[in-house]
Amino acid sequence: MTRYPGPRAPRRTASPVLLFLAALLALLPALSVLTAPGARAADGDPAVSLSKKEAGKGGEITVSGSGWRAEALLMLLICGQATPERGVVGGTNSCANADGRAVTTDKKGAFSKKLPVTEPPKPCPCVVHVATVTGEQALADAVFTVAGHPAADLPEQTGDGKLAVLATTRLEGDSSLLTWFGAPPARRLVFTVGNLGSAPVKDPVFEIGTAHGVYAPQWEERQWRGTVAPGAKAQIKLPVELSAGAHGDYQVSLRYGQKVLAEQPWGVGRPWGVTLFWVLLCLVVPAAVFRIGMAVVDKVRPRPAGSHRTRTPATRRRPKRHGRTGTGADRDATTAPGATKEATANAATTTDATTDATTAVLPWFTPDSAPSENRPRPTTKGQA
Repeated sequence: MTRYPGPRAPRRTASPVLLFLAALLALLPALSVLTAPGARAADGDPAVSLSKKEAGKGGEITVSGSGWRAEALLMLLICGQATPERGVVGGTNSCANADGRAVTTDKKGAFSKKLPVTEPPKPCPCVVHVATVTGEQALADAVFTVAGHPAADLPEQTGDGKLAVLATTRLEGDSSLLTWFGAPPARRLVFTVGNLGSAPVKDPVFEIGTAHGVYAPQWEERQWRGTVAPGAKAQIKLPVELSAGAHGDYQVSLRYGQKVLAEQPWGVGRPWGVTLFWVLLCLVVPAAVFRIGMAVVDKVRPRPAGSHRTRTPATRRRPKRHGRTGTGADRDATTAPGATKEATANAATTTDATTDATTAVLPWFTPDSAPSENRPRPTTKGQA
């Protein structure tokens, strides 16, 4: 049996109204993000504004900012020899670091802080330099004039030279024995740069930053003596040094201008020599204190009754003699008319003991060396 196809059912097409509503619902999340307060400030670049563009030393200005990371710690400084276009030419050495202020942004990334006006170590043009202390690096500068502070032109740029790292960086060097006892660890950061610009770069100034954990890098300037011609490359070695007793995982960063060129991890071992020193100190000091205490106790403790200190032979006293053969009591005991044999024997024994004691205290006299009547007298030459 053959089936003949019947008329097809008409397809339903969506109305334009429904399509418009679906598109509007899809765009609502994006519109809510764009119109939300503070969204533009969070996505835009950090900005800084000043209550005064010029003030003298001893005055005070209010620094306000927006577009920063929420709850970020910032540092406010007045720096000389700087412009917003070129930044701080001399680095933080051109800033009044002692009179800086720190501030924390709110949840919207804004802040407002009063800053005392001081003269920077470098001449103007000056800026108020704001930079993050922890976390991701961000900075902004606002033009400011310190009244009465000398002004000078900025150093000439080396040209349109542009340096870039061409090879992987590495750290060279080994730790010495002193590092094992807490000396500052030191290495050399080795990297190869190339000049991608059209002008030579002479004596470039790099910045080496060392960061530990979640803290922001601490930057130090390192100048390399030499010239990198356009299209040429050069190998550069810069010293890197940590603080005494440093250990753990560190991050070494290389920055040229305002751009970070490379980062290199550095694992520093623990100075076990310091630990060994403290362990030995904890063992030796208590032992020495114990010995000193025992010596003091031995000196001050009371002596038991009947104990006598031993005297040296030189300080012994000779017993007193009461006659040739013994004491008077002994003579009386031997010469008494009614003395018995036992009393006479005891007296004789006492007399012999006294004589022996007298002889013992004379070290230069021995019985063998005593003169004797039985010994023949020596003869001399000439006697018959």
